[in-house]
Amino acid sequence: MSSTEVNHAPSEGTNAALNTGKFLTNIVGAVALTHGCNDLIQATLPSIYPLLKANYALSYAQIGMIALVYQITASLLQPWVGLYTDKHPKPYLLPLGMGVTLIGIGVLAVAGSYAMLLLAAALVGVGSSTFHPEASRVARMASGGRFGTAQSAFQVGGNAGTAFGPVIAALLILPHGQLSVAWLMLIALLAIVVLTRISRWTIHHNRNFVKKHSDEDNVRLPRGKVVLALSVVGVLLLAKFTYIASISNYYTFYLIQRFDIPLEKAQFCLFAFLAAVAVGTFVGGPVGDRIGRKAVIWISFLGVIPFAPVLPHANFFWTVTLTLIIGLILSSAFAALVVYAQEVIPGRTGMVAGIMFGTMFGVGGIAAAGLGRLADLHGIITVYNACGFLPLLGLATLLMPETRKKKST
Repeated sequence: MSSTEVNHAPSEGTNAALNTGKFLTNIVGAVALTHGCNDLIQATLPSIYPLLKANYALSYAQIGMIALVYQITASLLQPWVGLYTDKHPKPYLLPLGMGVTLIGIGVLAVAGSYAMLLLAAALVGVGSSTFHPEASRVARMASGGRFGTAQSAFQVGGNAGTAFGPVIAALLILPHGQLSVAWLMLIALLAIVVLTRISRWTIHHNRNFVKKHSDEDNVRLPRGKVVLALSVVGVLLLAKFTYIASISNYYTFYLIQRFDIPLEKAQFCLFAFLAAVAVGTFVGGPVGDRIGRKAVIWISFLGVIPFAPVLPHANFFWTVTLTLIIGLILSSAFAALVVYAQEVIPGRTGMVAGIMFGTMFGVGGIAAAGLGRLADLHGIITVYNACGFLPLLGLATLLMPETRKKKST
């Protein structure tokens, strides 16, 4: 018997909560908080792209390459981390991964060359790739069967952190220079402390509970339908995160060029968009638990179609307003997509979370690089004209097979 197995039985209170399907707010809240810390740090990188572009005389393509390096390292490792920890749980990967992020922040603060910027982006990406699969698993373990709500709460923590990234950049980093990025190390240290406590909780947790609970109402799909379901999810993720990347990485440049506003004002506009994304994510999970995953996905994509093509032709007021509406509606699908994919492949919570978050980062990185190249060749406005038609890919939802069992008559 290993040392971690001695006297680590779940407490009566925890077992009672699990057996009665109680939503463990303190655990889900703690995971959401650390997700916020993690994603706030990540959001700082694109938020200071204008500063880095000026300091190092970078092109849009080089900015896109920084985003690509970060997103690739954040995406490629995640499915493998999730697959491994499904079979061999390693809860202490949570604080260890945040430690790698801490090092990345330090490198970014003192970077003196483009190569060091790429190294910093890679380190932050590796830290993120070890965080998401295990943290998403913990949220599901503490859900009491309300999987969409738990996933939504977990994700909205990350979205809230992402939303505050531009604010931190505007108030702290842009006025005081690149070295002030080091202040984010305090946030990483806070997350390490909380994640260490969460890791101890997971060692006490009965890991078989969620698997038994999640299998009760789900149908085992044949291989062909599993492939179809995951293919549709991939198409939807491609559409969603390419569009999100066009705004999160280049929105400030677009507003400055199109409307000639100060950088600080553009950063607050980006914050407003990311805040709308957080609200939409928060709403989408509980609604999906009530009306079904596919219904939320339909609303998310089809609801954006009237607004996205109009965005590049709007004035400043309506540009900001439309991006808020788009962020609110489009973001509501992510928790539903994650839970749907976990229902398609039951018992592989970590692997599915790794694939989903990894795909999110990977698509975002590739899209950022590609859109940066498109902006260099044809201008930033062309990017938004092209992306306006991406929500039409949401029609692929028609092909999604059902994952819930029908009651027998």
